Amino acid sequence: MRGVQKRFGATYALRGVDLEVAAGTVHALIGENGAGKSTLMKTLSGAYQPDAGTMRFDGNPYRPDNPLDARSLGVCMIYQELALAPDLSVMENILLGIEPTRGPFIRWGEVRSIARRALAEVGLDDVSPEAIVGSLSIATQQLVEIARAVAVGCKILVLDEPTSSLTQKDVAKLFALVRRLKERGIAIVYISHALEEVQALCDRFTVMRDGETVGHGNVADVPVHRIISMMVGREVADLYPRSARSPGDVVLEFKDFAGVTLPRSAGLALRRGEVVGIAGLIGAGRTEMLRSLFGLEPVKSGKIRIGAYQGEASPGQRWSQGVGLVSEDRKTEGLAQNLSIAENLTLTRLSGLGPWRFIRPSRQRAACAPWISALPIKCRDAGQAVEDLSGGNQQKVAIARLLHHDADIFLLDEPTRGIDVGSKAQIYALIDRLALGDPTLGKQPKAILVVSSYLPELLGICDRIAVMTRGVLGEALPVSRWTEHSLMVAATGQSTESPAAPSA
Repeated sequence: MRGVQKRFGATYALRGVDLEVAAGTVHALIGENGAGKSTLMKTLSGAYQPDAGTMRFDGNPYRPDNPLDARSLGVCMIYQELALAPDLSVMENILLGIEPTRGPFIRWGEVRSIARRALAEVGLDDVSPEAIVGSLSIATQQLVEIARAVAVGCKILVLDEPTSSLTQKDVAKLFALVRRLKERGIAIVYISHALEEVQALCDRFTVMRDGETVGHGNVADVPVHRIISMMVGREVADLYPRSARSPGDVVLEFKDFAGVTLPRSAGLALRRGEVVGIAGLIGAGRTEMLRSLFGLEPVKSGKIRIGAYQGEASPGQRWSQGVGLVSEDRKTEGLAQNLSIAENLTLTRLSGLGPWRFIRPSRQRAACAPWISALPIKCRDAGQAVEDLSGGNQQKVAIARLLHHDADIFLLDEPTRGIDVGSKAQIYALIDRLALGDPTLGKQPKAILVVSSYLPELLGICDRIAVMTRGVLGEALPVSRWTEHSLMVAATGQSTESPAAPSA
């Protein structure tokens, strides 16, 4: 792709982008949200037509009219949001739109045979072609999409954030499949915010920023901090800022805590002015613990104390007690996507925004202004719909709601999932300011409990870390006692011993 441009009205999404991908390689396409990666790939896959520039495929001019045209030429794109018909069978999905026919009739025997071969090539020999797609796990559905690409003779495969909803075990399976496809000579474009995945899997990389190509090279030759600098347009000296903190009084304490299903047993004392991380595998019970503490799920047993309050409470009561939750699923649960920034930010505390039960939009916008500036949230104004913001800015709105509510205890569930490195750096800096007691963010330091599946994140921002294994929460130890290896050993239940301090 050479000099590719794409404009929507007066806005340039692509400003002369160059991209070159060789057969039999995995090429990382990297950039912050809004950099133009998806627009470029939609242009490659035929969903968009370029306004300028040229594309060549196998040395020949290439300009597909639509995605089906691109697919027939061997270019297949698998989006982060899977494009499958959940009520159809696996084989119907694999050959949807290109079914072999005899006259007006579909040749189902051939459909079944092609689907079975494609499933075998992606390691799904045990999945029946007749199985209904909606009954399969997300990881298996993703492999079904790849099987669909294999069935049509894919030569270029685009994977957009393919691991965002996968467990570590499923990620390992996906990586093994990608390497097999690479050995077959398929060119793979891999879009990901997780730079450790890029290092582990990819051969070359291209970095985009503001609709332009700003860097490329061999992954092995360029350090991660240099790639991050290309992405954000500046040097990132410290991705994980951690100021000298002085933890104060205990503000949240729970003992022998158990939910109806998960967690099975948990206990922790969280102090004002500290960040405590919860590590563990997906399904270990970390999210269920936060939701039960916040009142979203029932508590089976145990003691909870929040300041002067004891016992179970509803989410509304938790808000009044100074507890705020940022959900791991901001799109369907954490934010009302069709409402404005102002409406989302003030949703839990509307007092003072108008007389009686009325809300004056001017007061609502004025209440948001300090938080939009302090975080900062990149937007047109407080009236912009949340769904129009990047993932990082949406996450800042969710955190700003807790600040507007003047919460003292922040329960953050996967606070940087699905956002780019530049936005992650801003969220980490914000967490550090919250724990330290930045006067622009509240009257005093906050107490922060963070659940994260990204171990470098926990090691970088936390004062203490506890590991949850099969529903049981271990002791919260100083971060200096942990390494990525020891956290993973504890998470998988391979050892019950406390980790040794890392050697100098």
